[in-house]
Amino acid sequence: MTSAASVPDPPARSIDPSSRSPSEIDTSRKLYVYLCAIFVSCLILGDVIGGKFIHTPMGVISVGIIPFPVTFLLTDVVNDFYGRAGARSLTILGFWMAVIAWVILQVATYIPADPTTYFSQAEFSKIFGGSAQLFVASIIAYLIGQFLDIQVFQFWKALTESKHLWLRATGSTILSQMVDTVTINVIFLNWSAVRSPNYFLAKVSASEKWSFIFSKIGREYTVKLVVAILLTPAIYALHEAIVKGLKIEPEPHMPRKK
Repeated sequence: MTSAASVPDPPARSIDPSSRSPSEIDTSRKLYVYLCAIFVSCLILGDVIGGKFIHTPMGVISVGIIPFPVTFLLTDVVNDFYGRAGARSLTILGFWMAVIAWVILQVATYIPADPTTYFSQAEFSKIFGGSAQLFVASIIAYLIGQFLDIQVFQFWKALTESKHLWLRATGSTILSQMVDTVTINVIFLNWSAVRSPNYFLAKVSASEKWSFIFSKIGREYTVKLVVAILLTPAIYALHEAIVKGLKIEPEPHMPRKK
């Protein structure tokens, strides 16, 4: 398990040390830890289940799209309340947790199964070995998308002087999730086609393979974009709950350089 010391601290708040006991954790830090925990849980679960594709009226998409909207929401909340430093710490934490999960999956897949096992070695390798491939593709896409999201969010926050929360939340998601969706699908599906000769993408022509990949990218990006827009009221509600309920103010925006 990860030790408490490994959780990145959010940016320091001006809190009077005499107002609480030495063992007490202030509300801002507690909130940051909870946001990080939920974010990492959704990130890891999305990578584990993402290899399963489901049919929708739009066409085939990954079931991993279920937990990922939560990561959009939490990234924007952390970005707003803990600033660039807090969002970067969250991103790096998510990266290292994904790396740890990938290593564990590799080791667990490599160890031979006992005859009494519920999942056969082939079944386990297919599910979690495939997830390990997805983790690598996801980590690359995740880092690019997250750091881009942070930069764009802070750009809009400075430009609007912390007004129009919907603009910086949706504006950052539009670009970052396009990059993320393209990267993860191109890497994972091409890798799967090479590693699994029986996978249907390994048996079709190059043009058919790329047609499937880019069609899937288009569908998943559309879903993410629609979800990001629909989550706008939730972002406002969570923002309001933190400010009024927990008495925590957003990180002030950095003035634009002239």
